[in-house]
Amino acid sequence: MRELFDEVAGRSPLDPQESARQAMRAPLRKRFYKEAGTAEAEGGFHVTLDGRPIRTPSGRVVTIPAKELAEAVAAEWQAQGESIDPTKMPLTRFANSVVQSVVDRAELVREDVAKYLQSDLLFYRAGHPEGLVAREAAHWDPVLDWARDSLGAHFILSEGIRHVTQPDAAVQAARDALPTGAWTLAAAHVVTTVTGSALLALALVHGVGDADQVWAAAHVDDDWNAEQWGADEEAMSRRAAKKIDYQAAVRILRDVDAAH
Repeated sequence: MRELFDEVAGRSPLDPQESARQAMRAPLRKRFYKEAGTAEAEGGFHVTLDGRPIRTPSGRVVTIPAKELAEAVAAEWQAQGESIDPTKMPLTRFANSVVQSVVDRAELVREDVAKYLQSDLLFYRAGHPEGLVAREAAHWDPVLDWARDSLGAHFILSEGIRHVTQPDAAVQAARDALPTGAWTLAAAHVVTTVTGSALLALALVHGVGDADQVWAAAHVDDDWNAEQWGADEEAMSRRAAKKIDYQAAVRILRDVDAAH
C-alpha cells in the first residue's frame, strides 16, 4: 500500500505489492516499546505503544474506527520480537496508508478503482475449452447479474482479449456503489488491485459473495491452468503474497461494518 500518490508515475495511492517490496528492502528497526495496547479516542480508537498512539511515517496519529480492528493492529505490534518487521504487519501497513493516503484523497482512490470498470477481469471470457467457459460463467455471471439488476450497470462481455468499450452509464452506476468511508474505500481498492476486478470488490463490499467466493472467482483461469498443467511455484508465491493483503482488506471491511 503505497503511502504517497505518485502522480508522475501514475501509480495507485494504495499498492500492496510495492509496499511489501519496500518493507523488505528497508532495514529493520529495533523494538523500542514494551507493551502495545488500545485506547478510546475521538472518532475511534488509538493503538498505543507504552501509552503513546502510533503515527504514520509523516507523523499523523492513526485513529482506527473499530475496536476489534484496533486490537488486531495492536496484536501485530505486540507480536514483534527484538526487531520490527513490517512485512508481518499487514493491518498496520493498511492503517498507515489509509490515514496517510486516503483520508484526504478519497476521490483519487475512487477514480483509481473506477478505471478497472473499463476493463474488468469479468468482462473478458474464454472461448474454449468448454470446461473453462462454464467455470468462468459460474463464478462471474452472478456478479454481473447483480450489477445489472441491483445497480443498473449493464456491462458488455468480450471473448478473448479484444478490448470492448463499456457504456458510461454502467461505469458510473458501479462507481456510485463504491463505499464512501475512507477505510472501506481503501479496502475495496486493495481487493480491486489484487483481484483485477472492481466488480468483485463491489460484490464483497455489498455481500454478494463472501471472501472465499470472491478469491476463487479472481483465480478461475489460474486454477484451471494449474489443474491442466500443474502449479507454477513462482506464480503461487505471488498469489500467497497477494492473499495477505486481500485478507487484511477483508478484515477491514468486516470490522468497520460491524462497528457501524
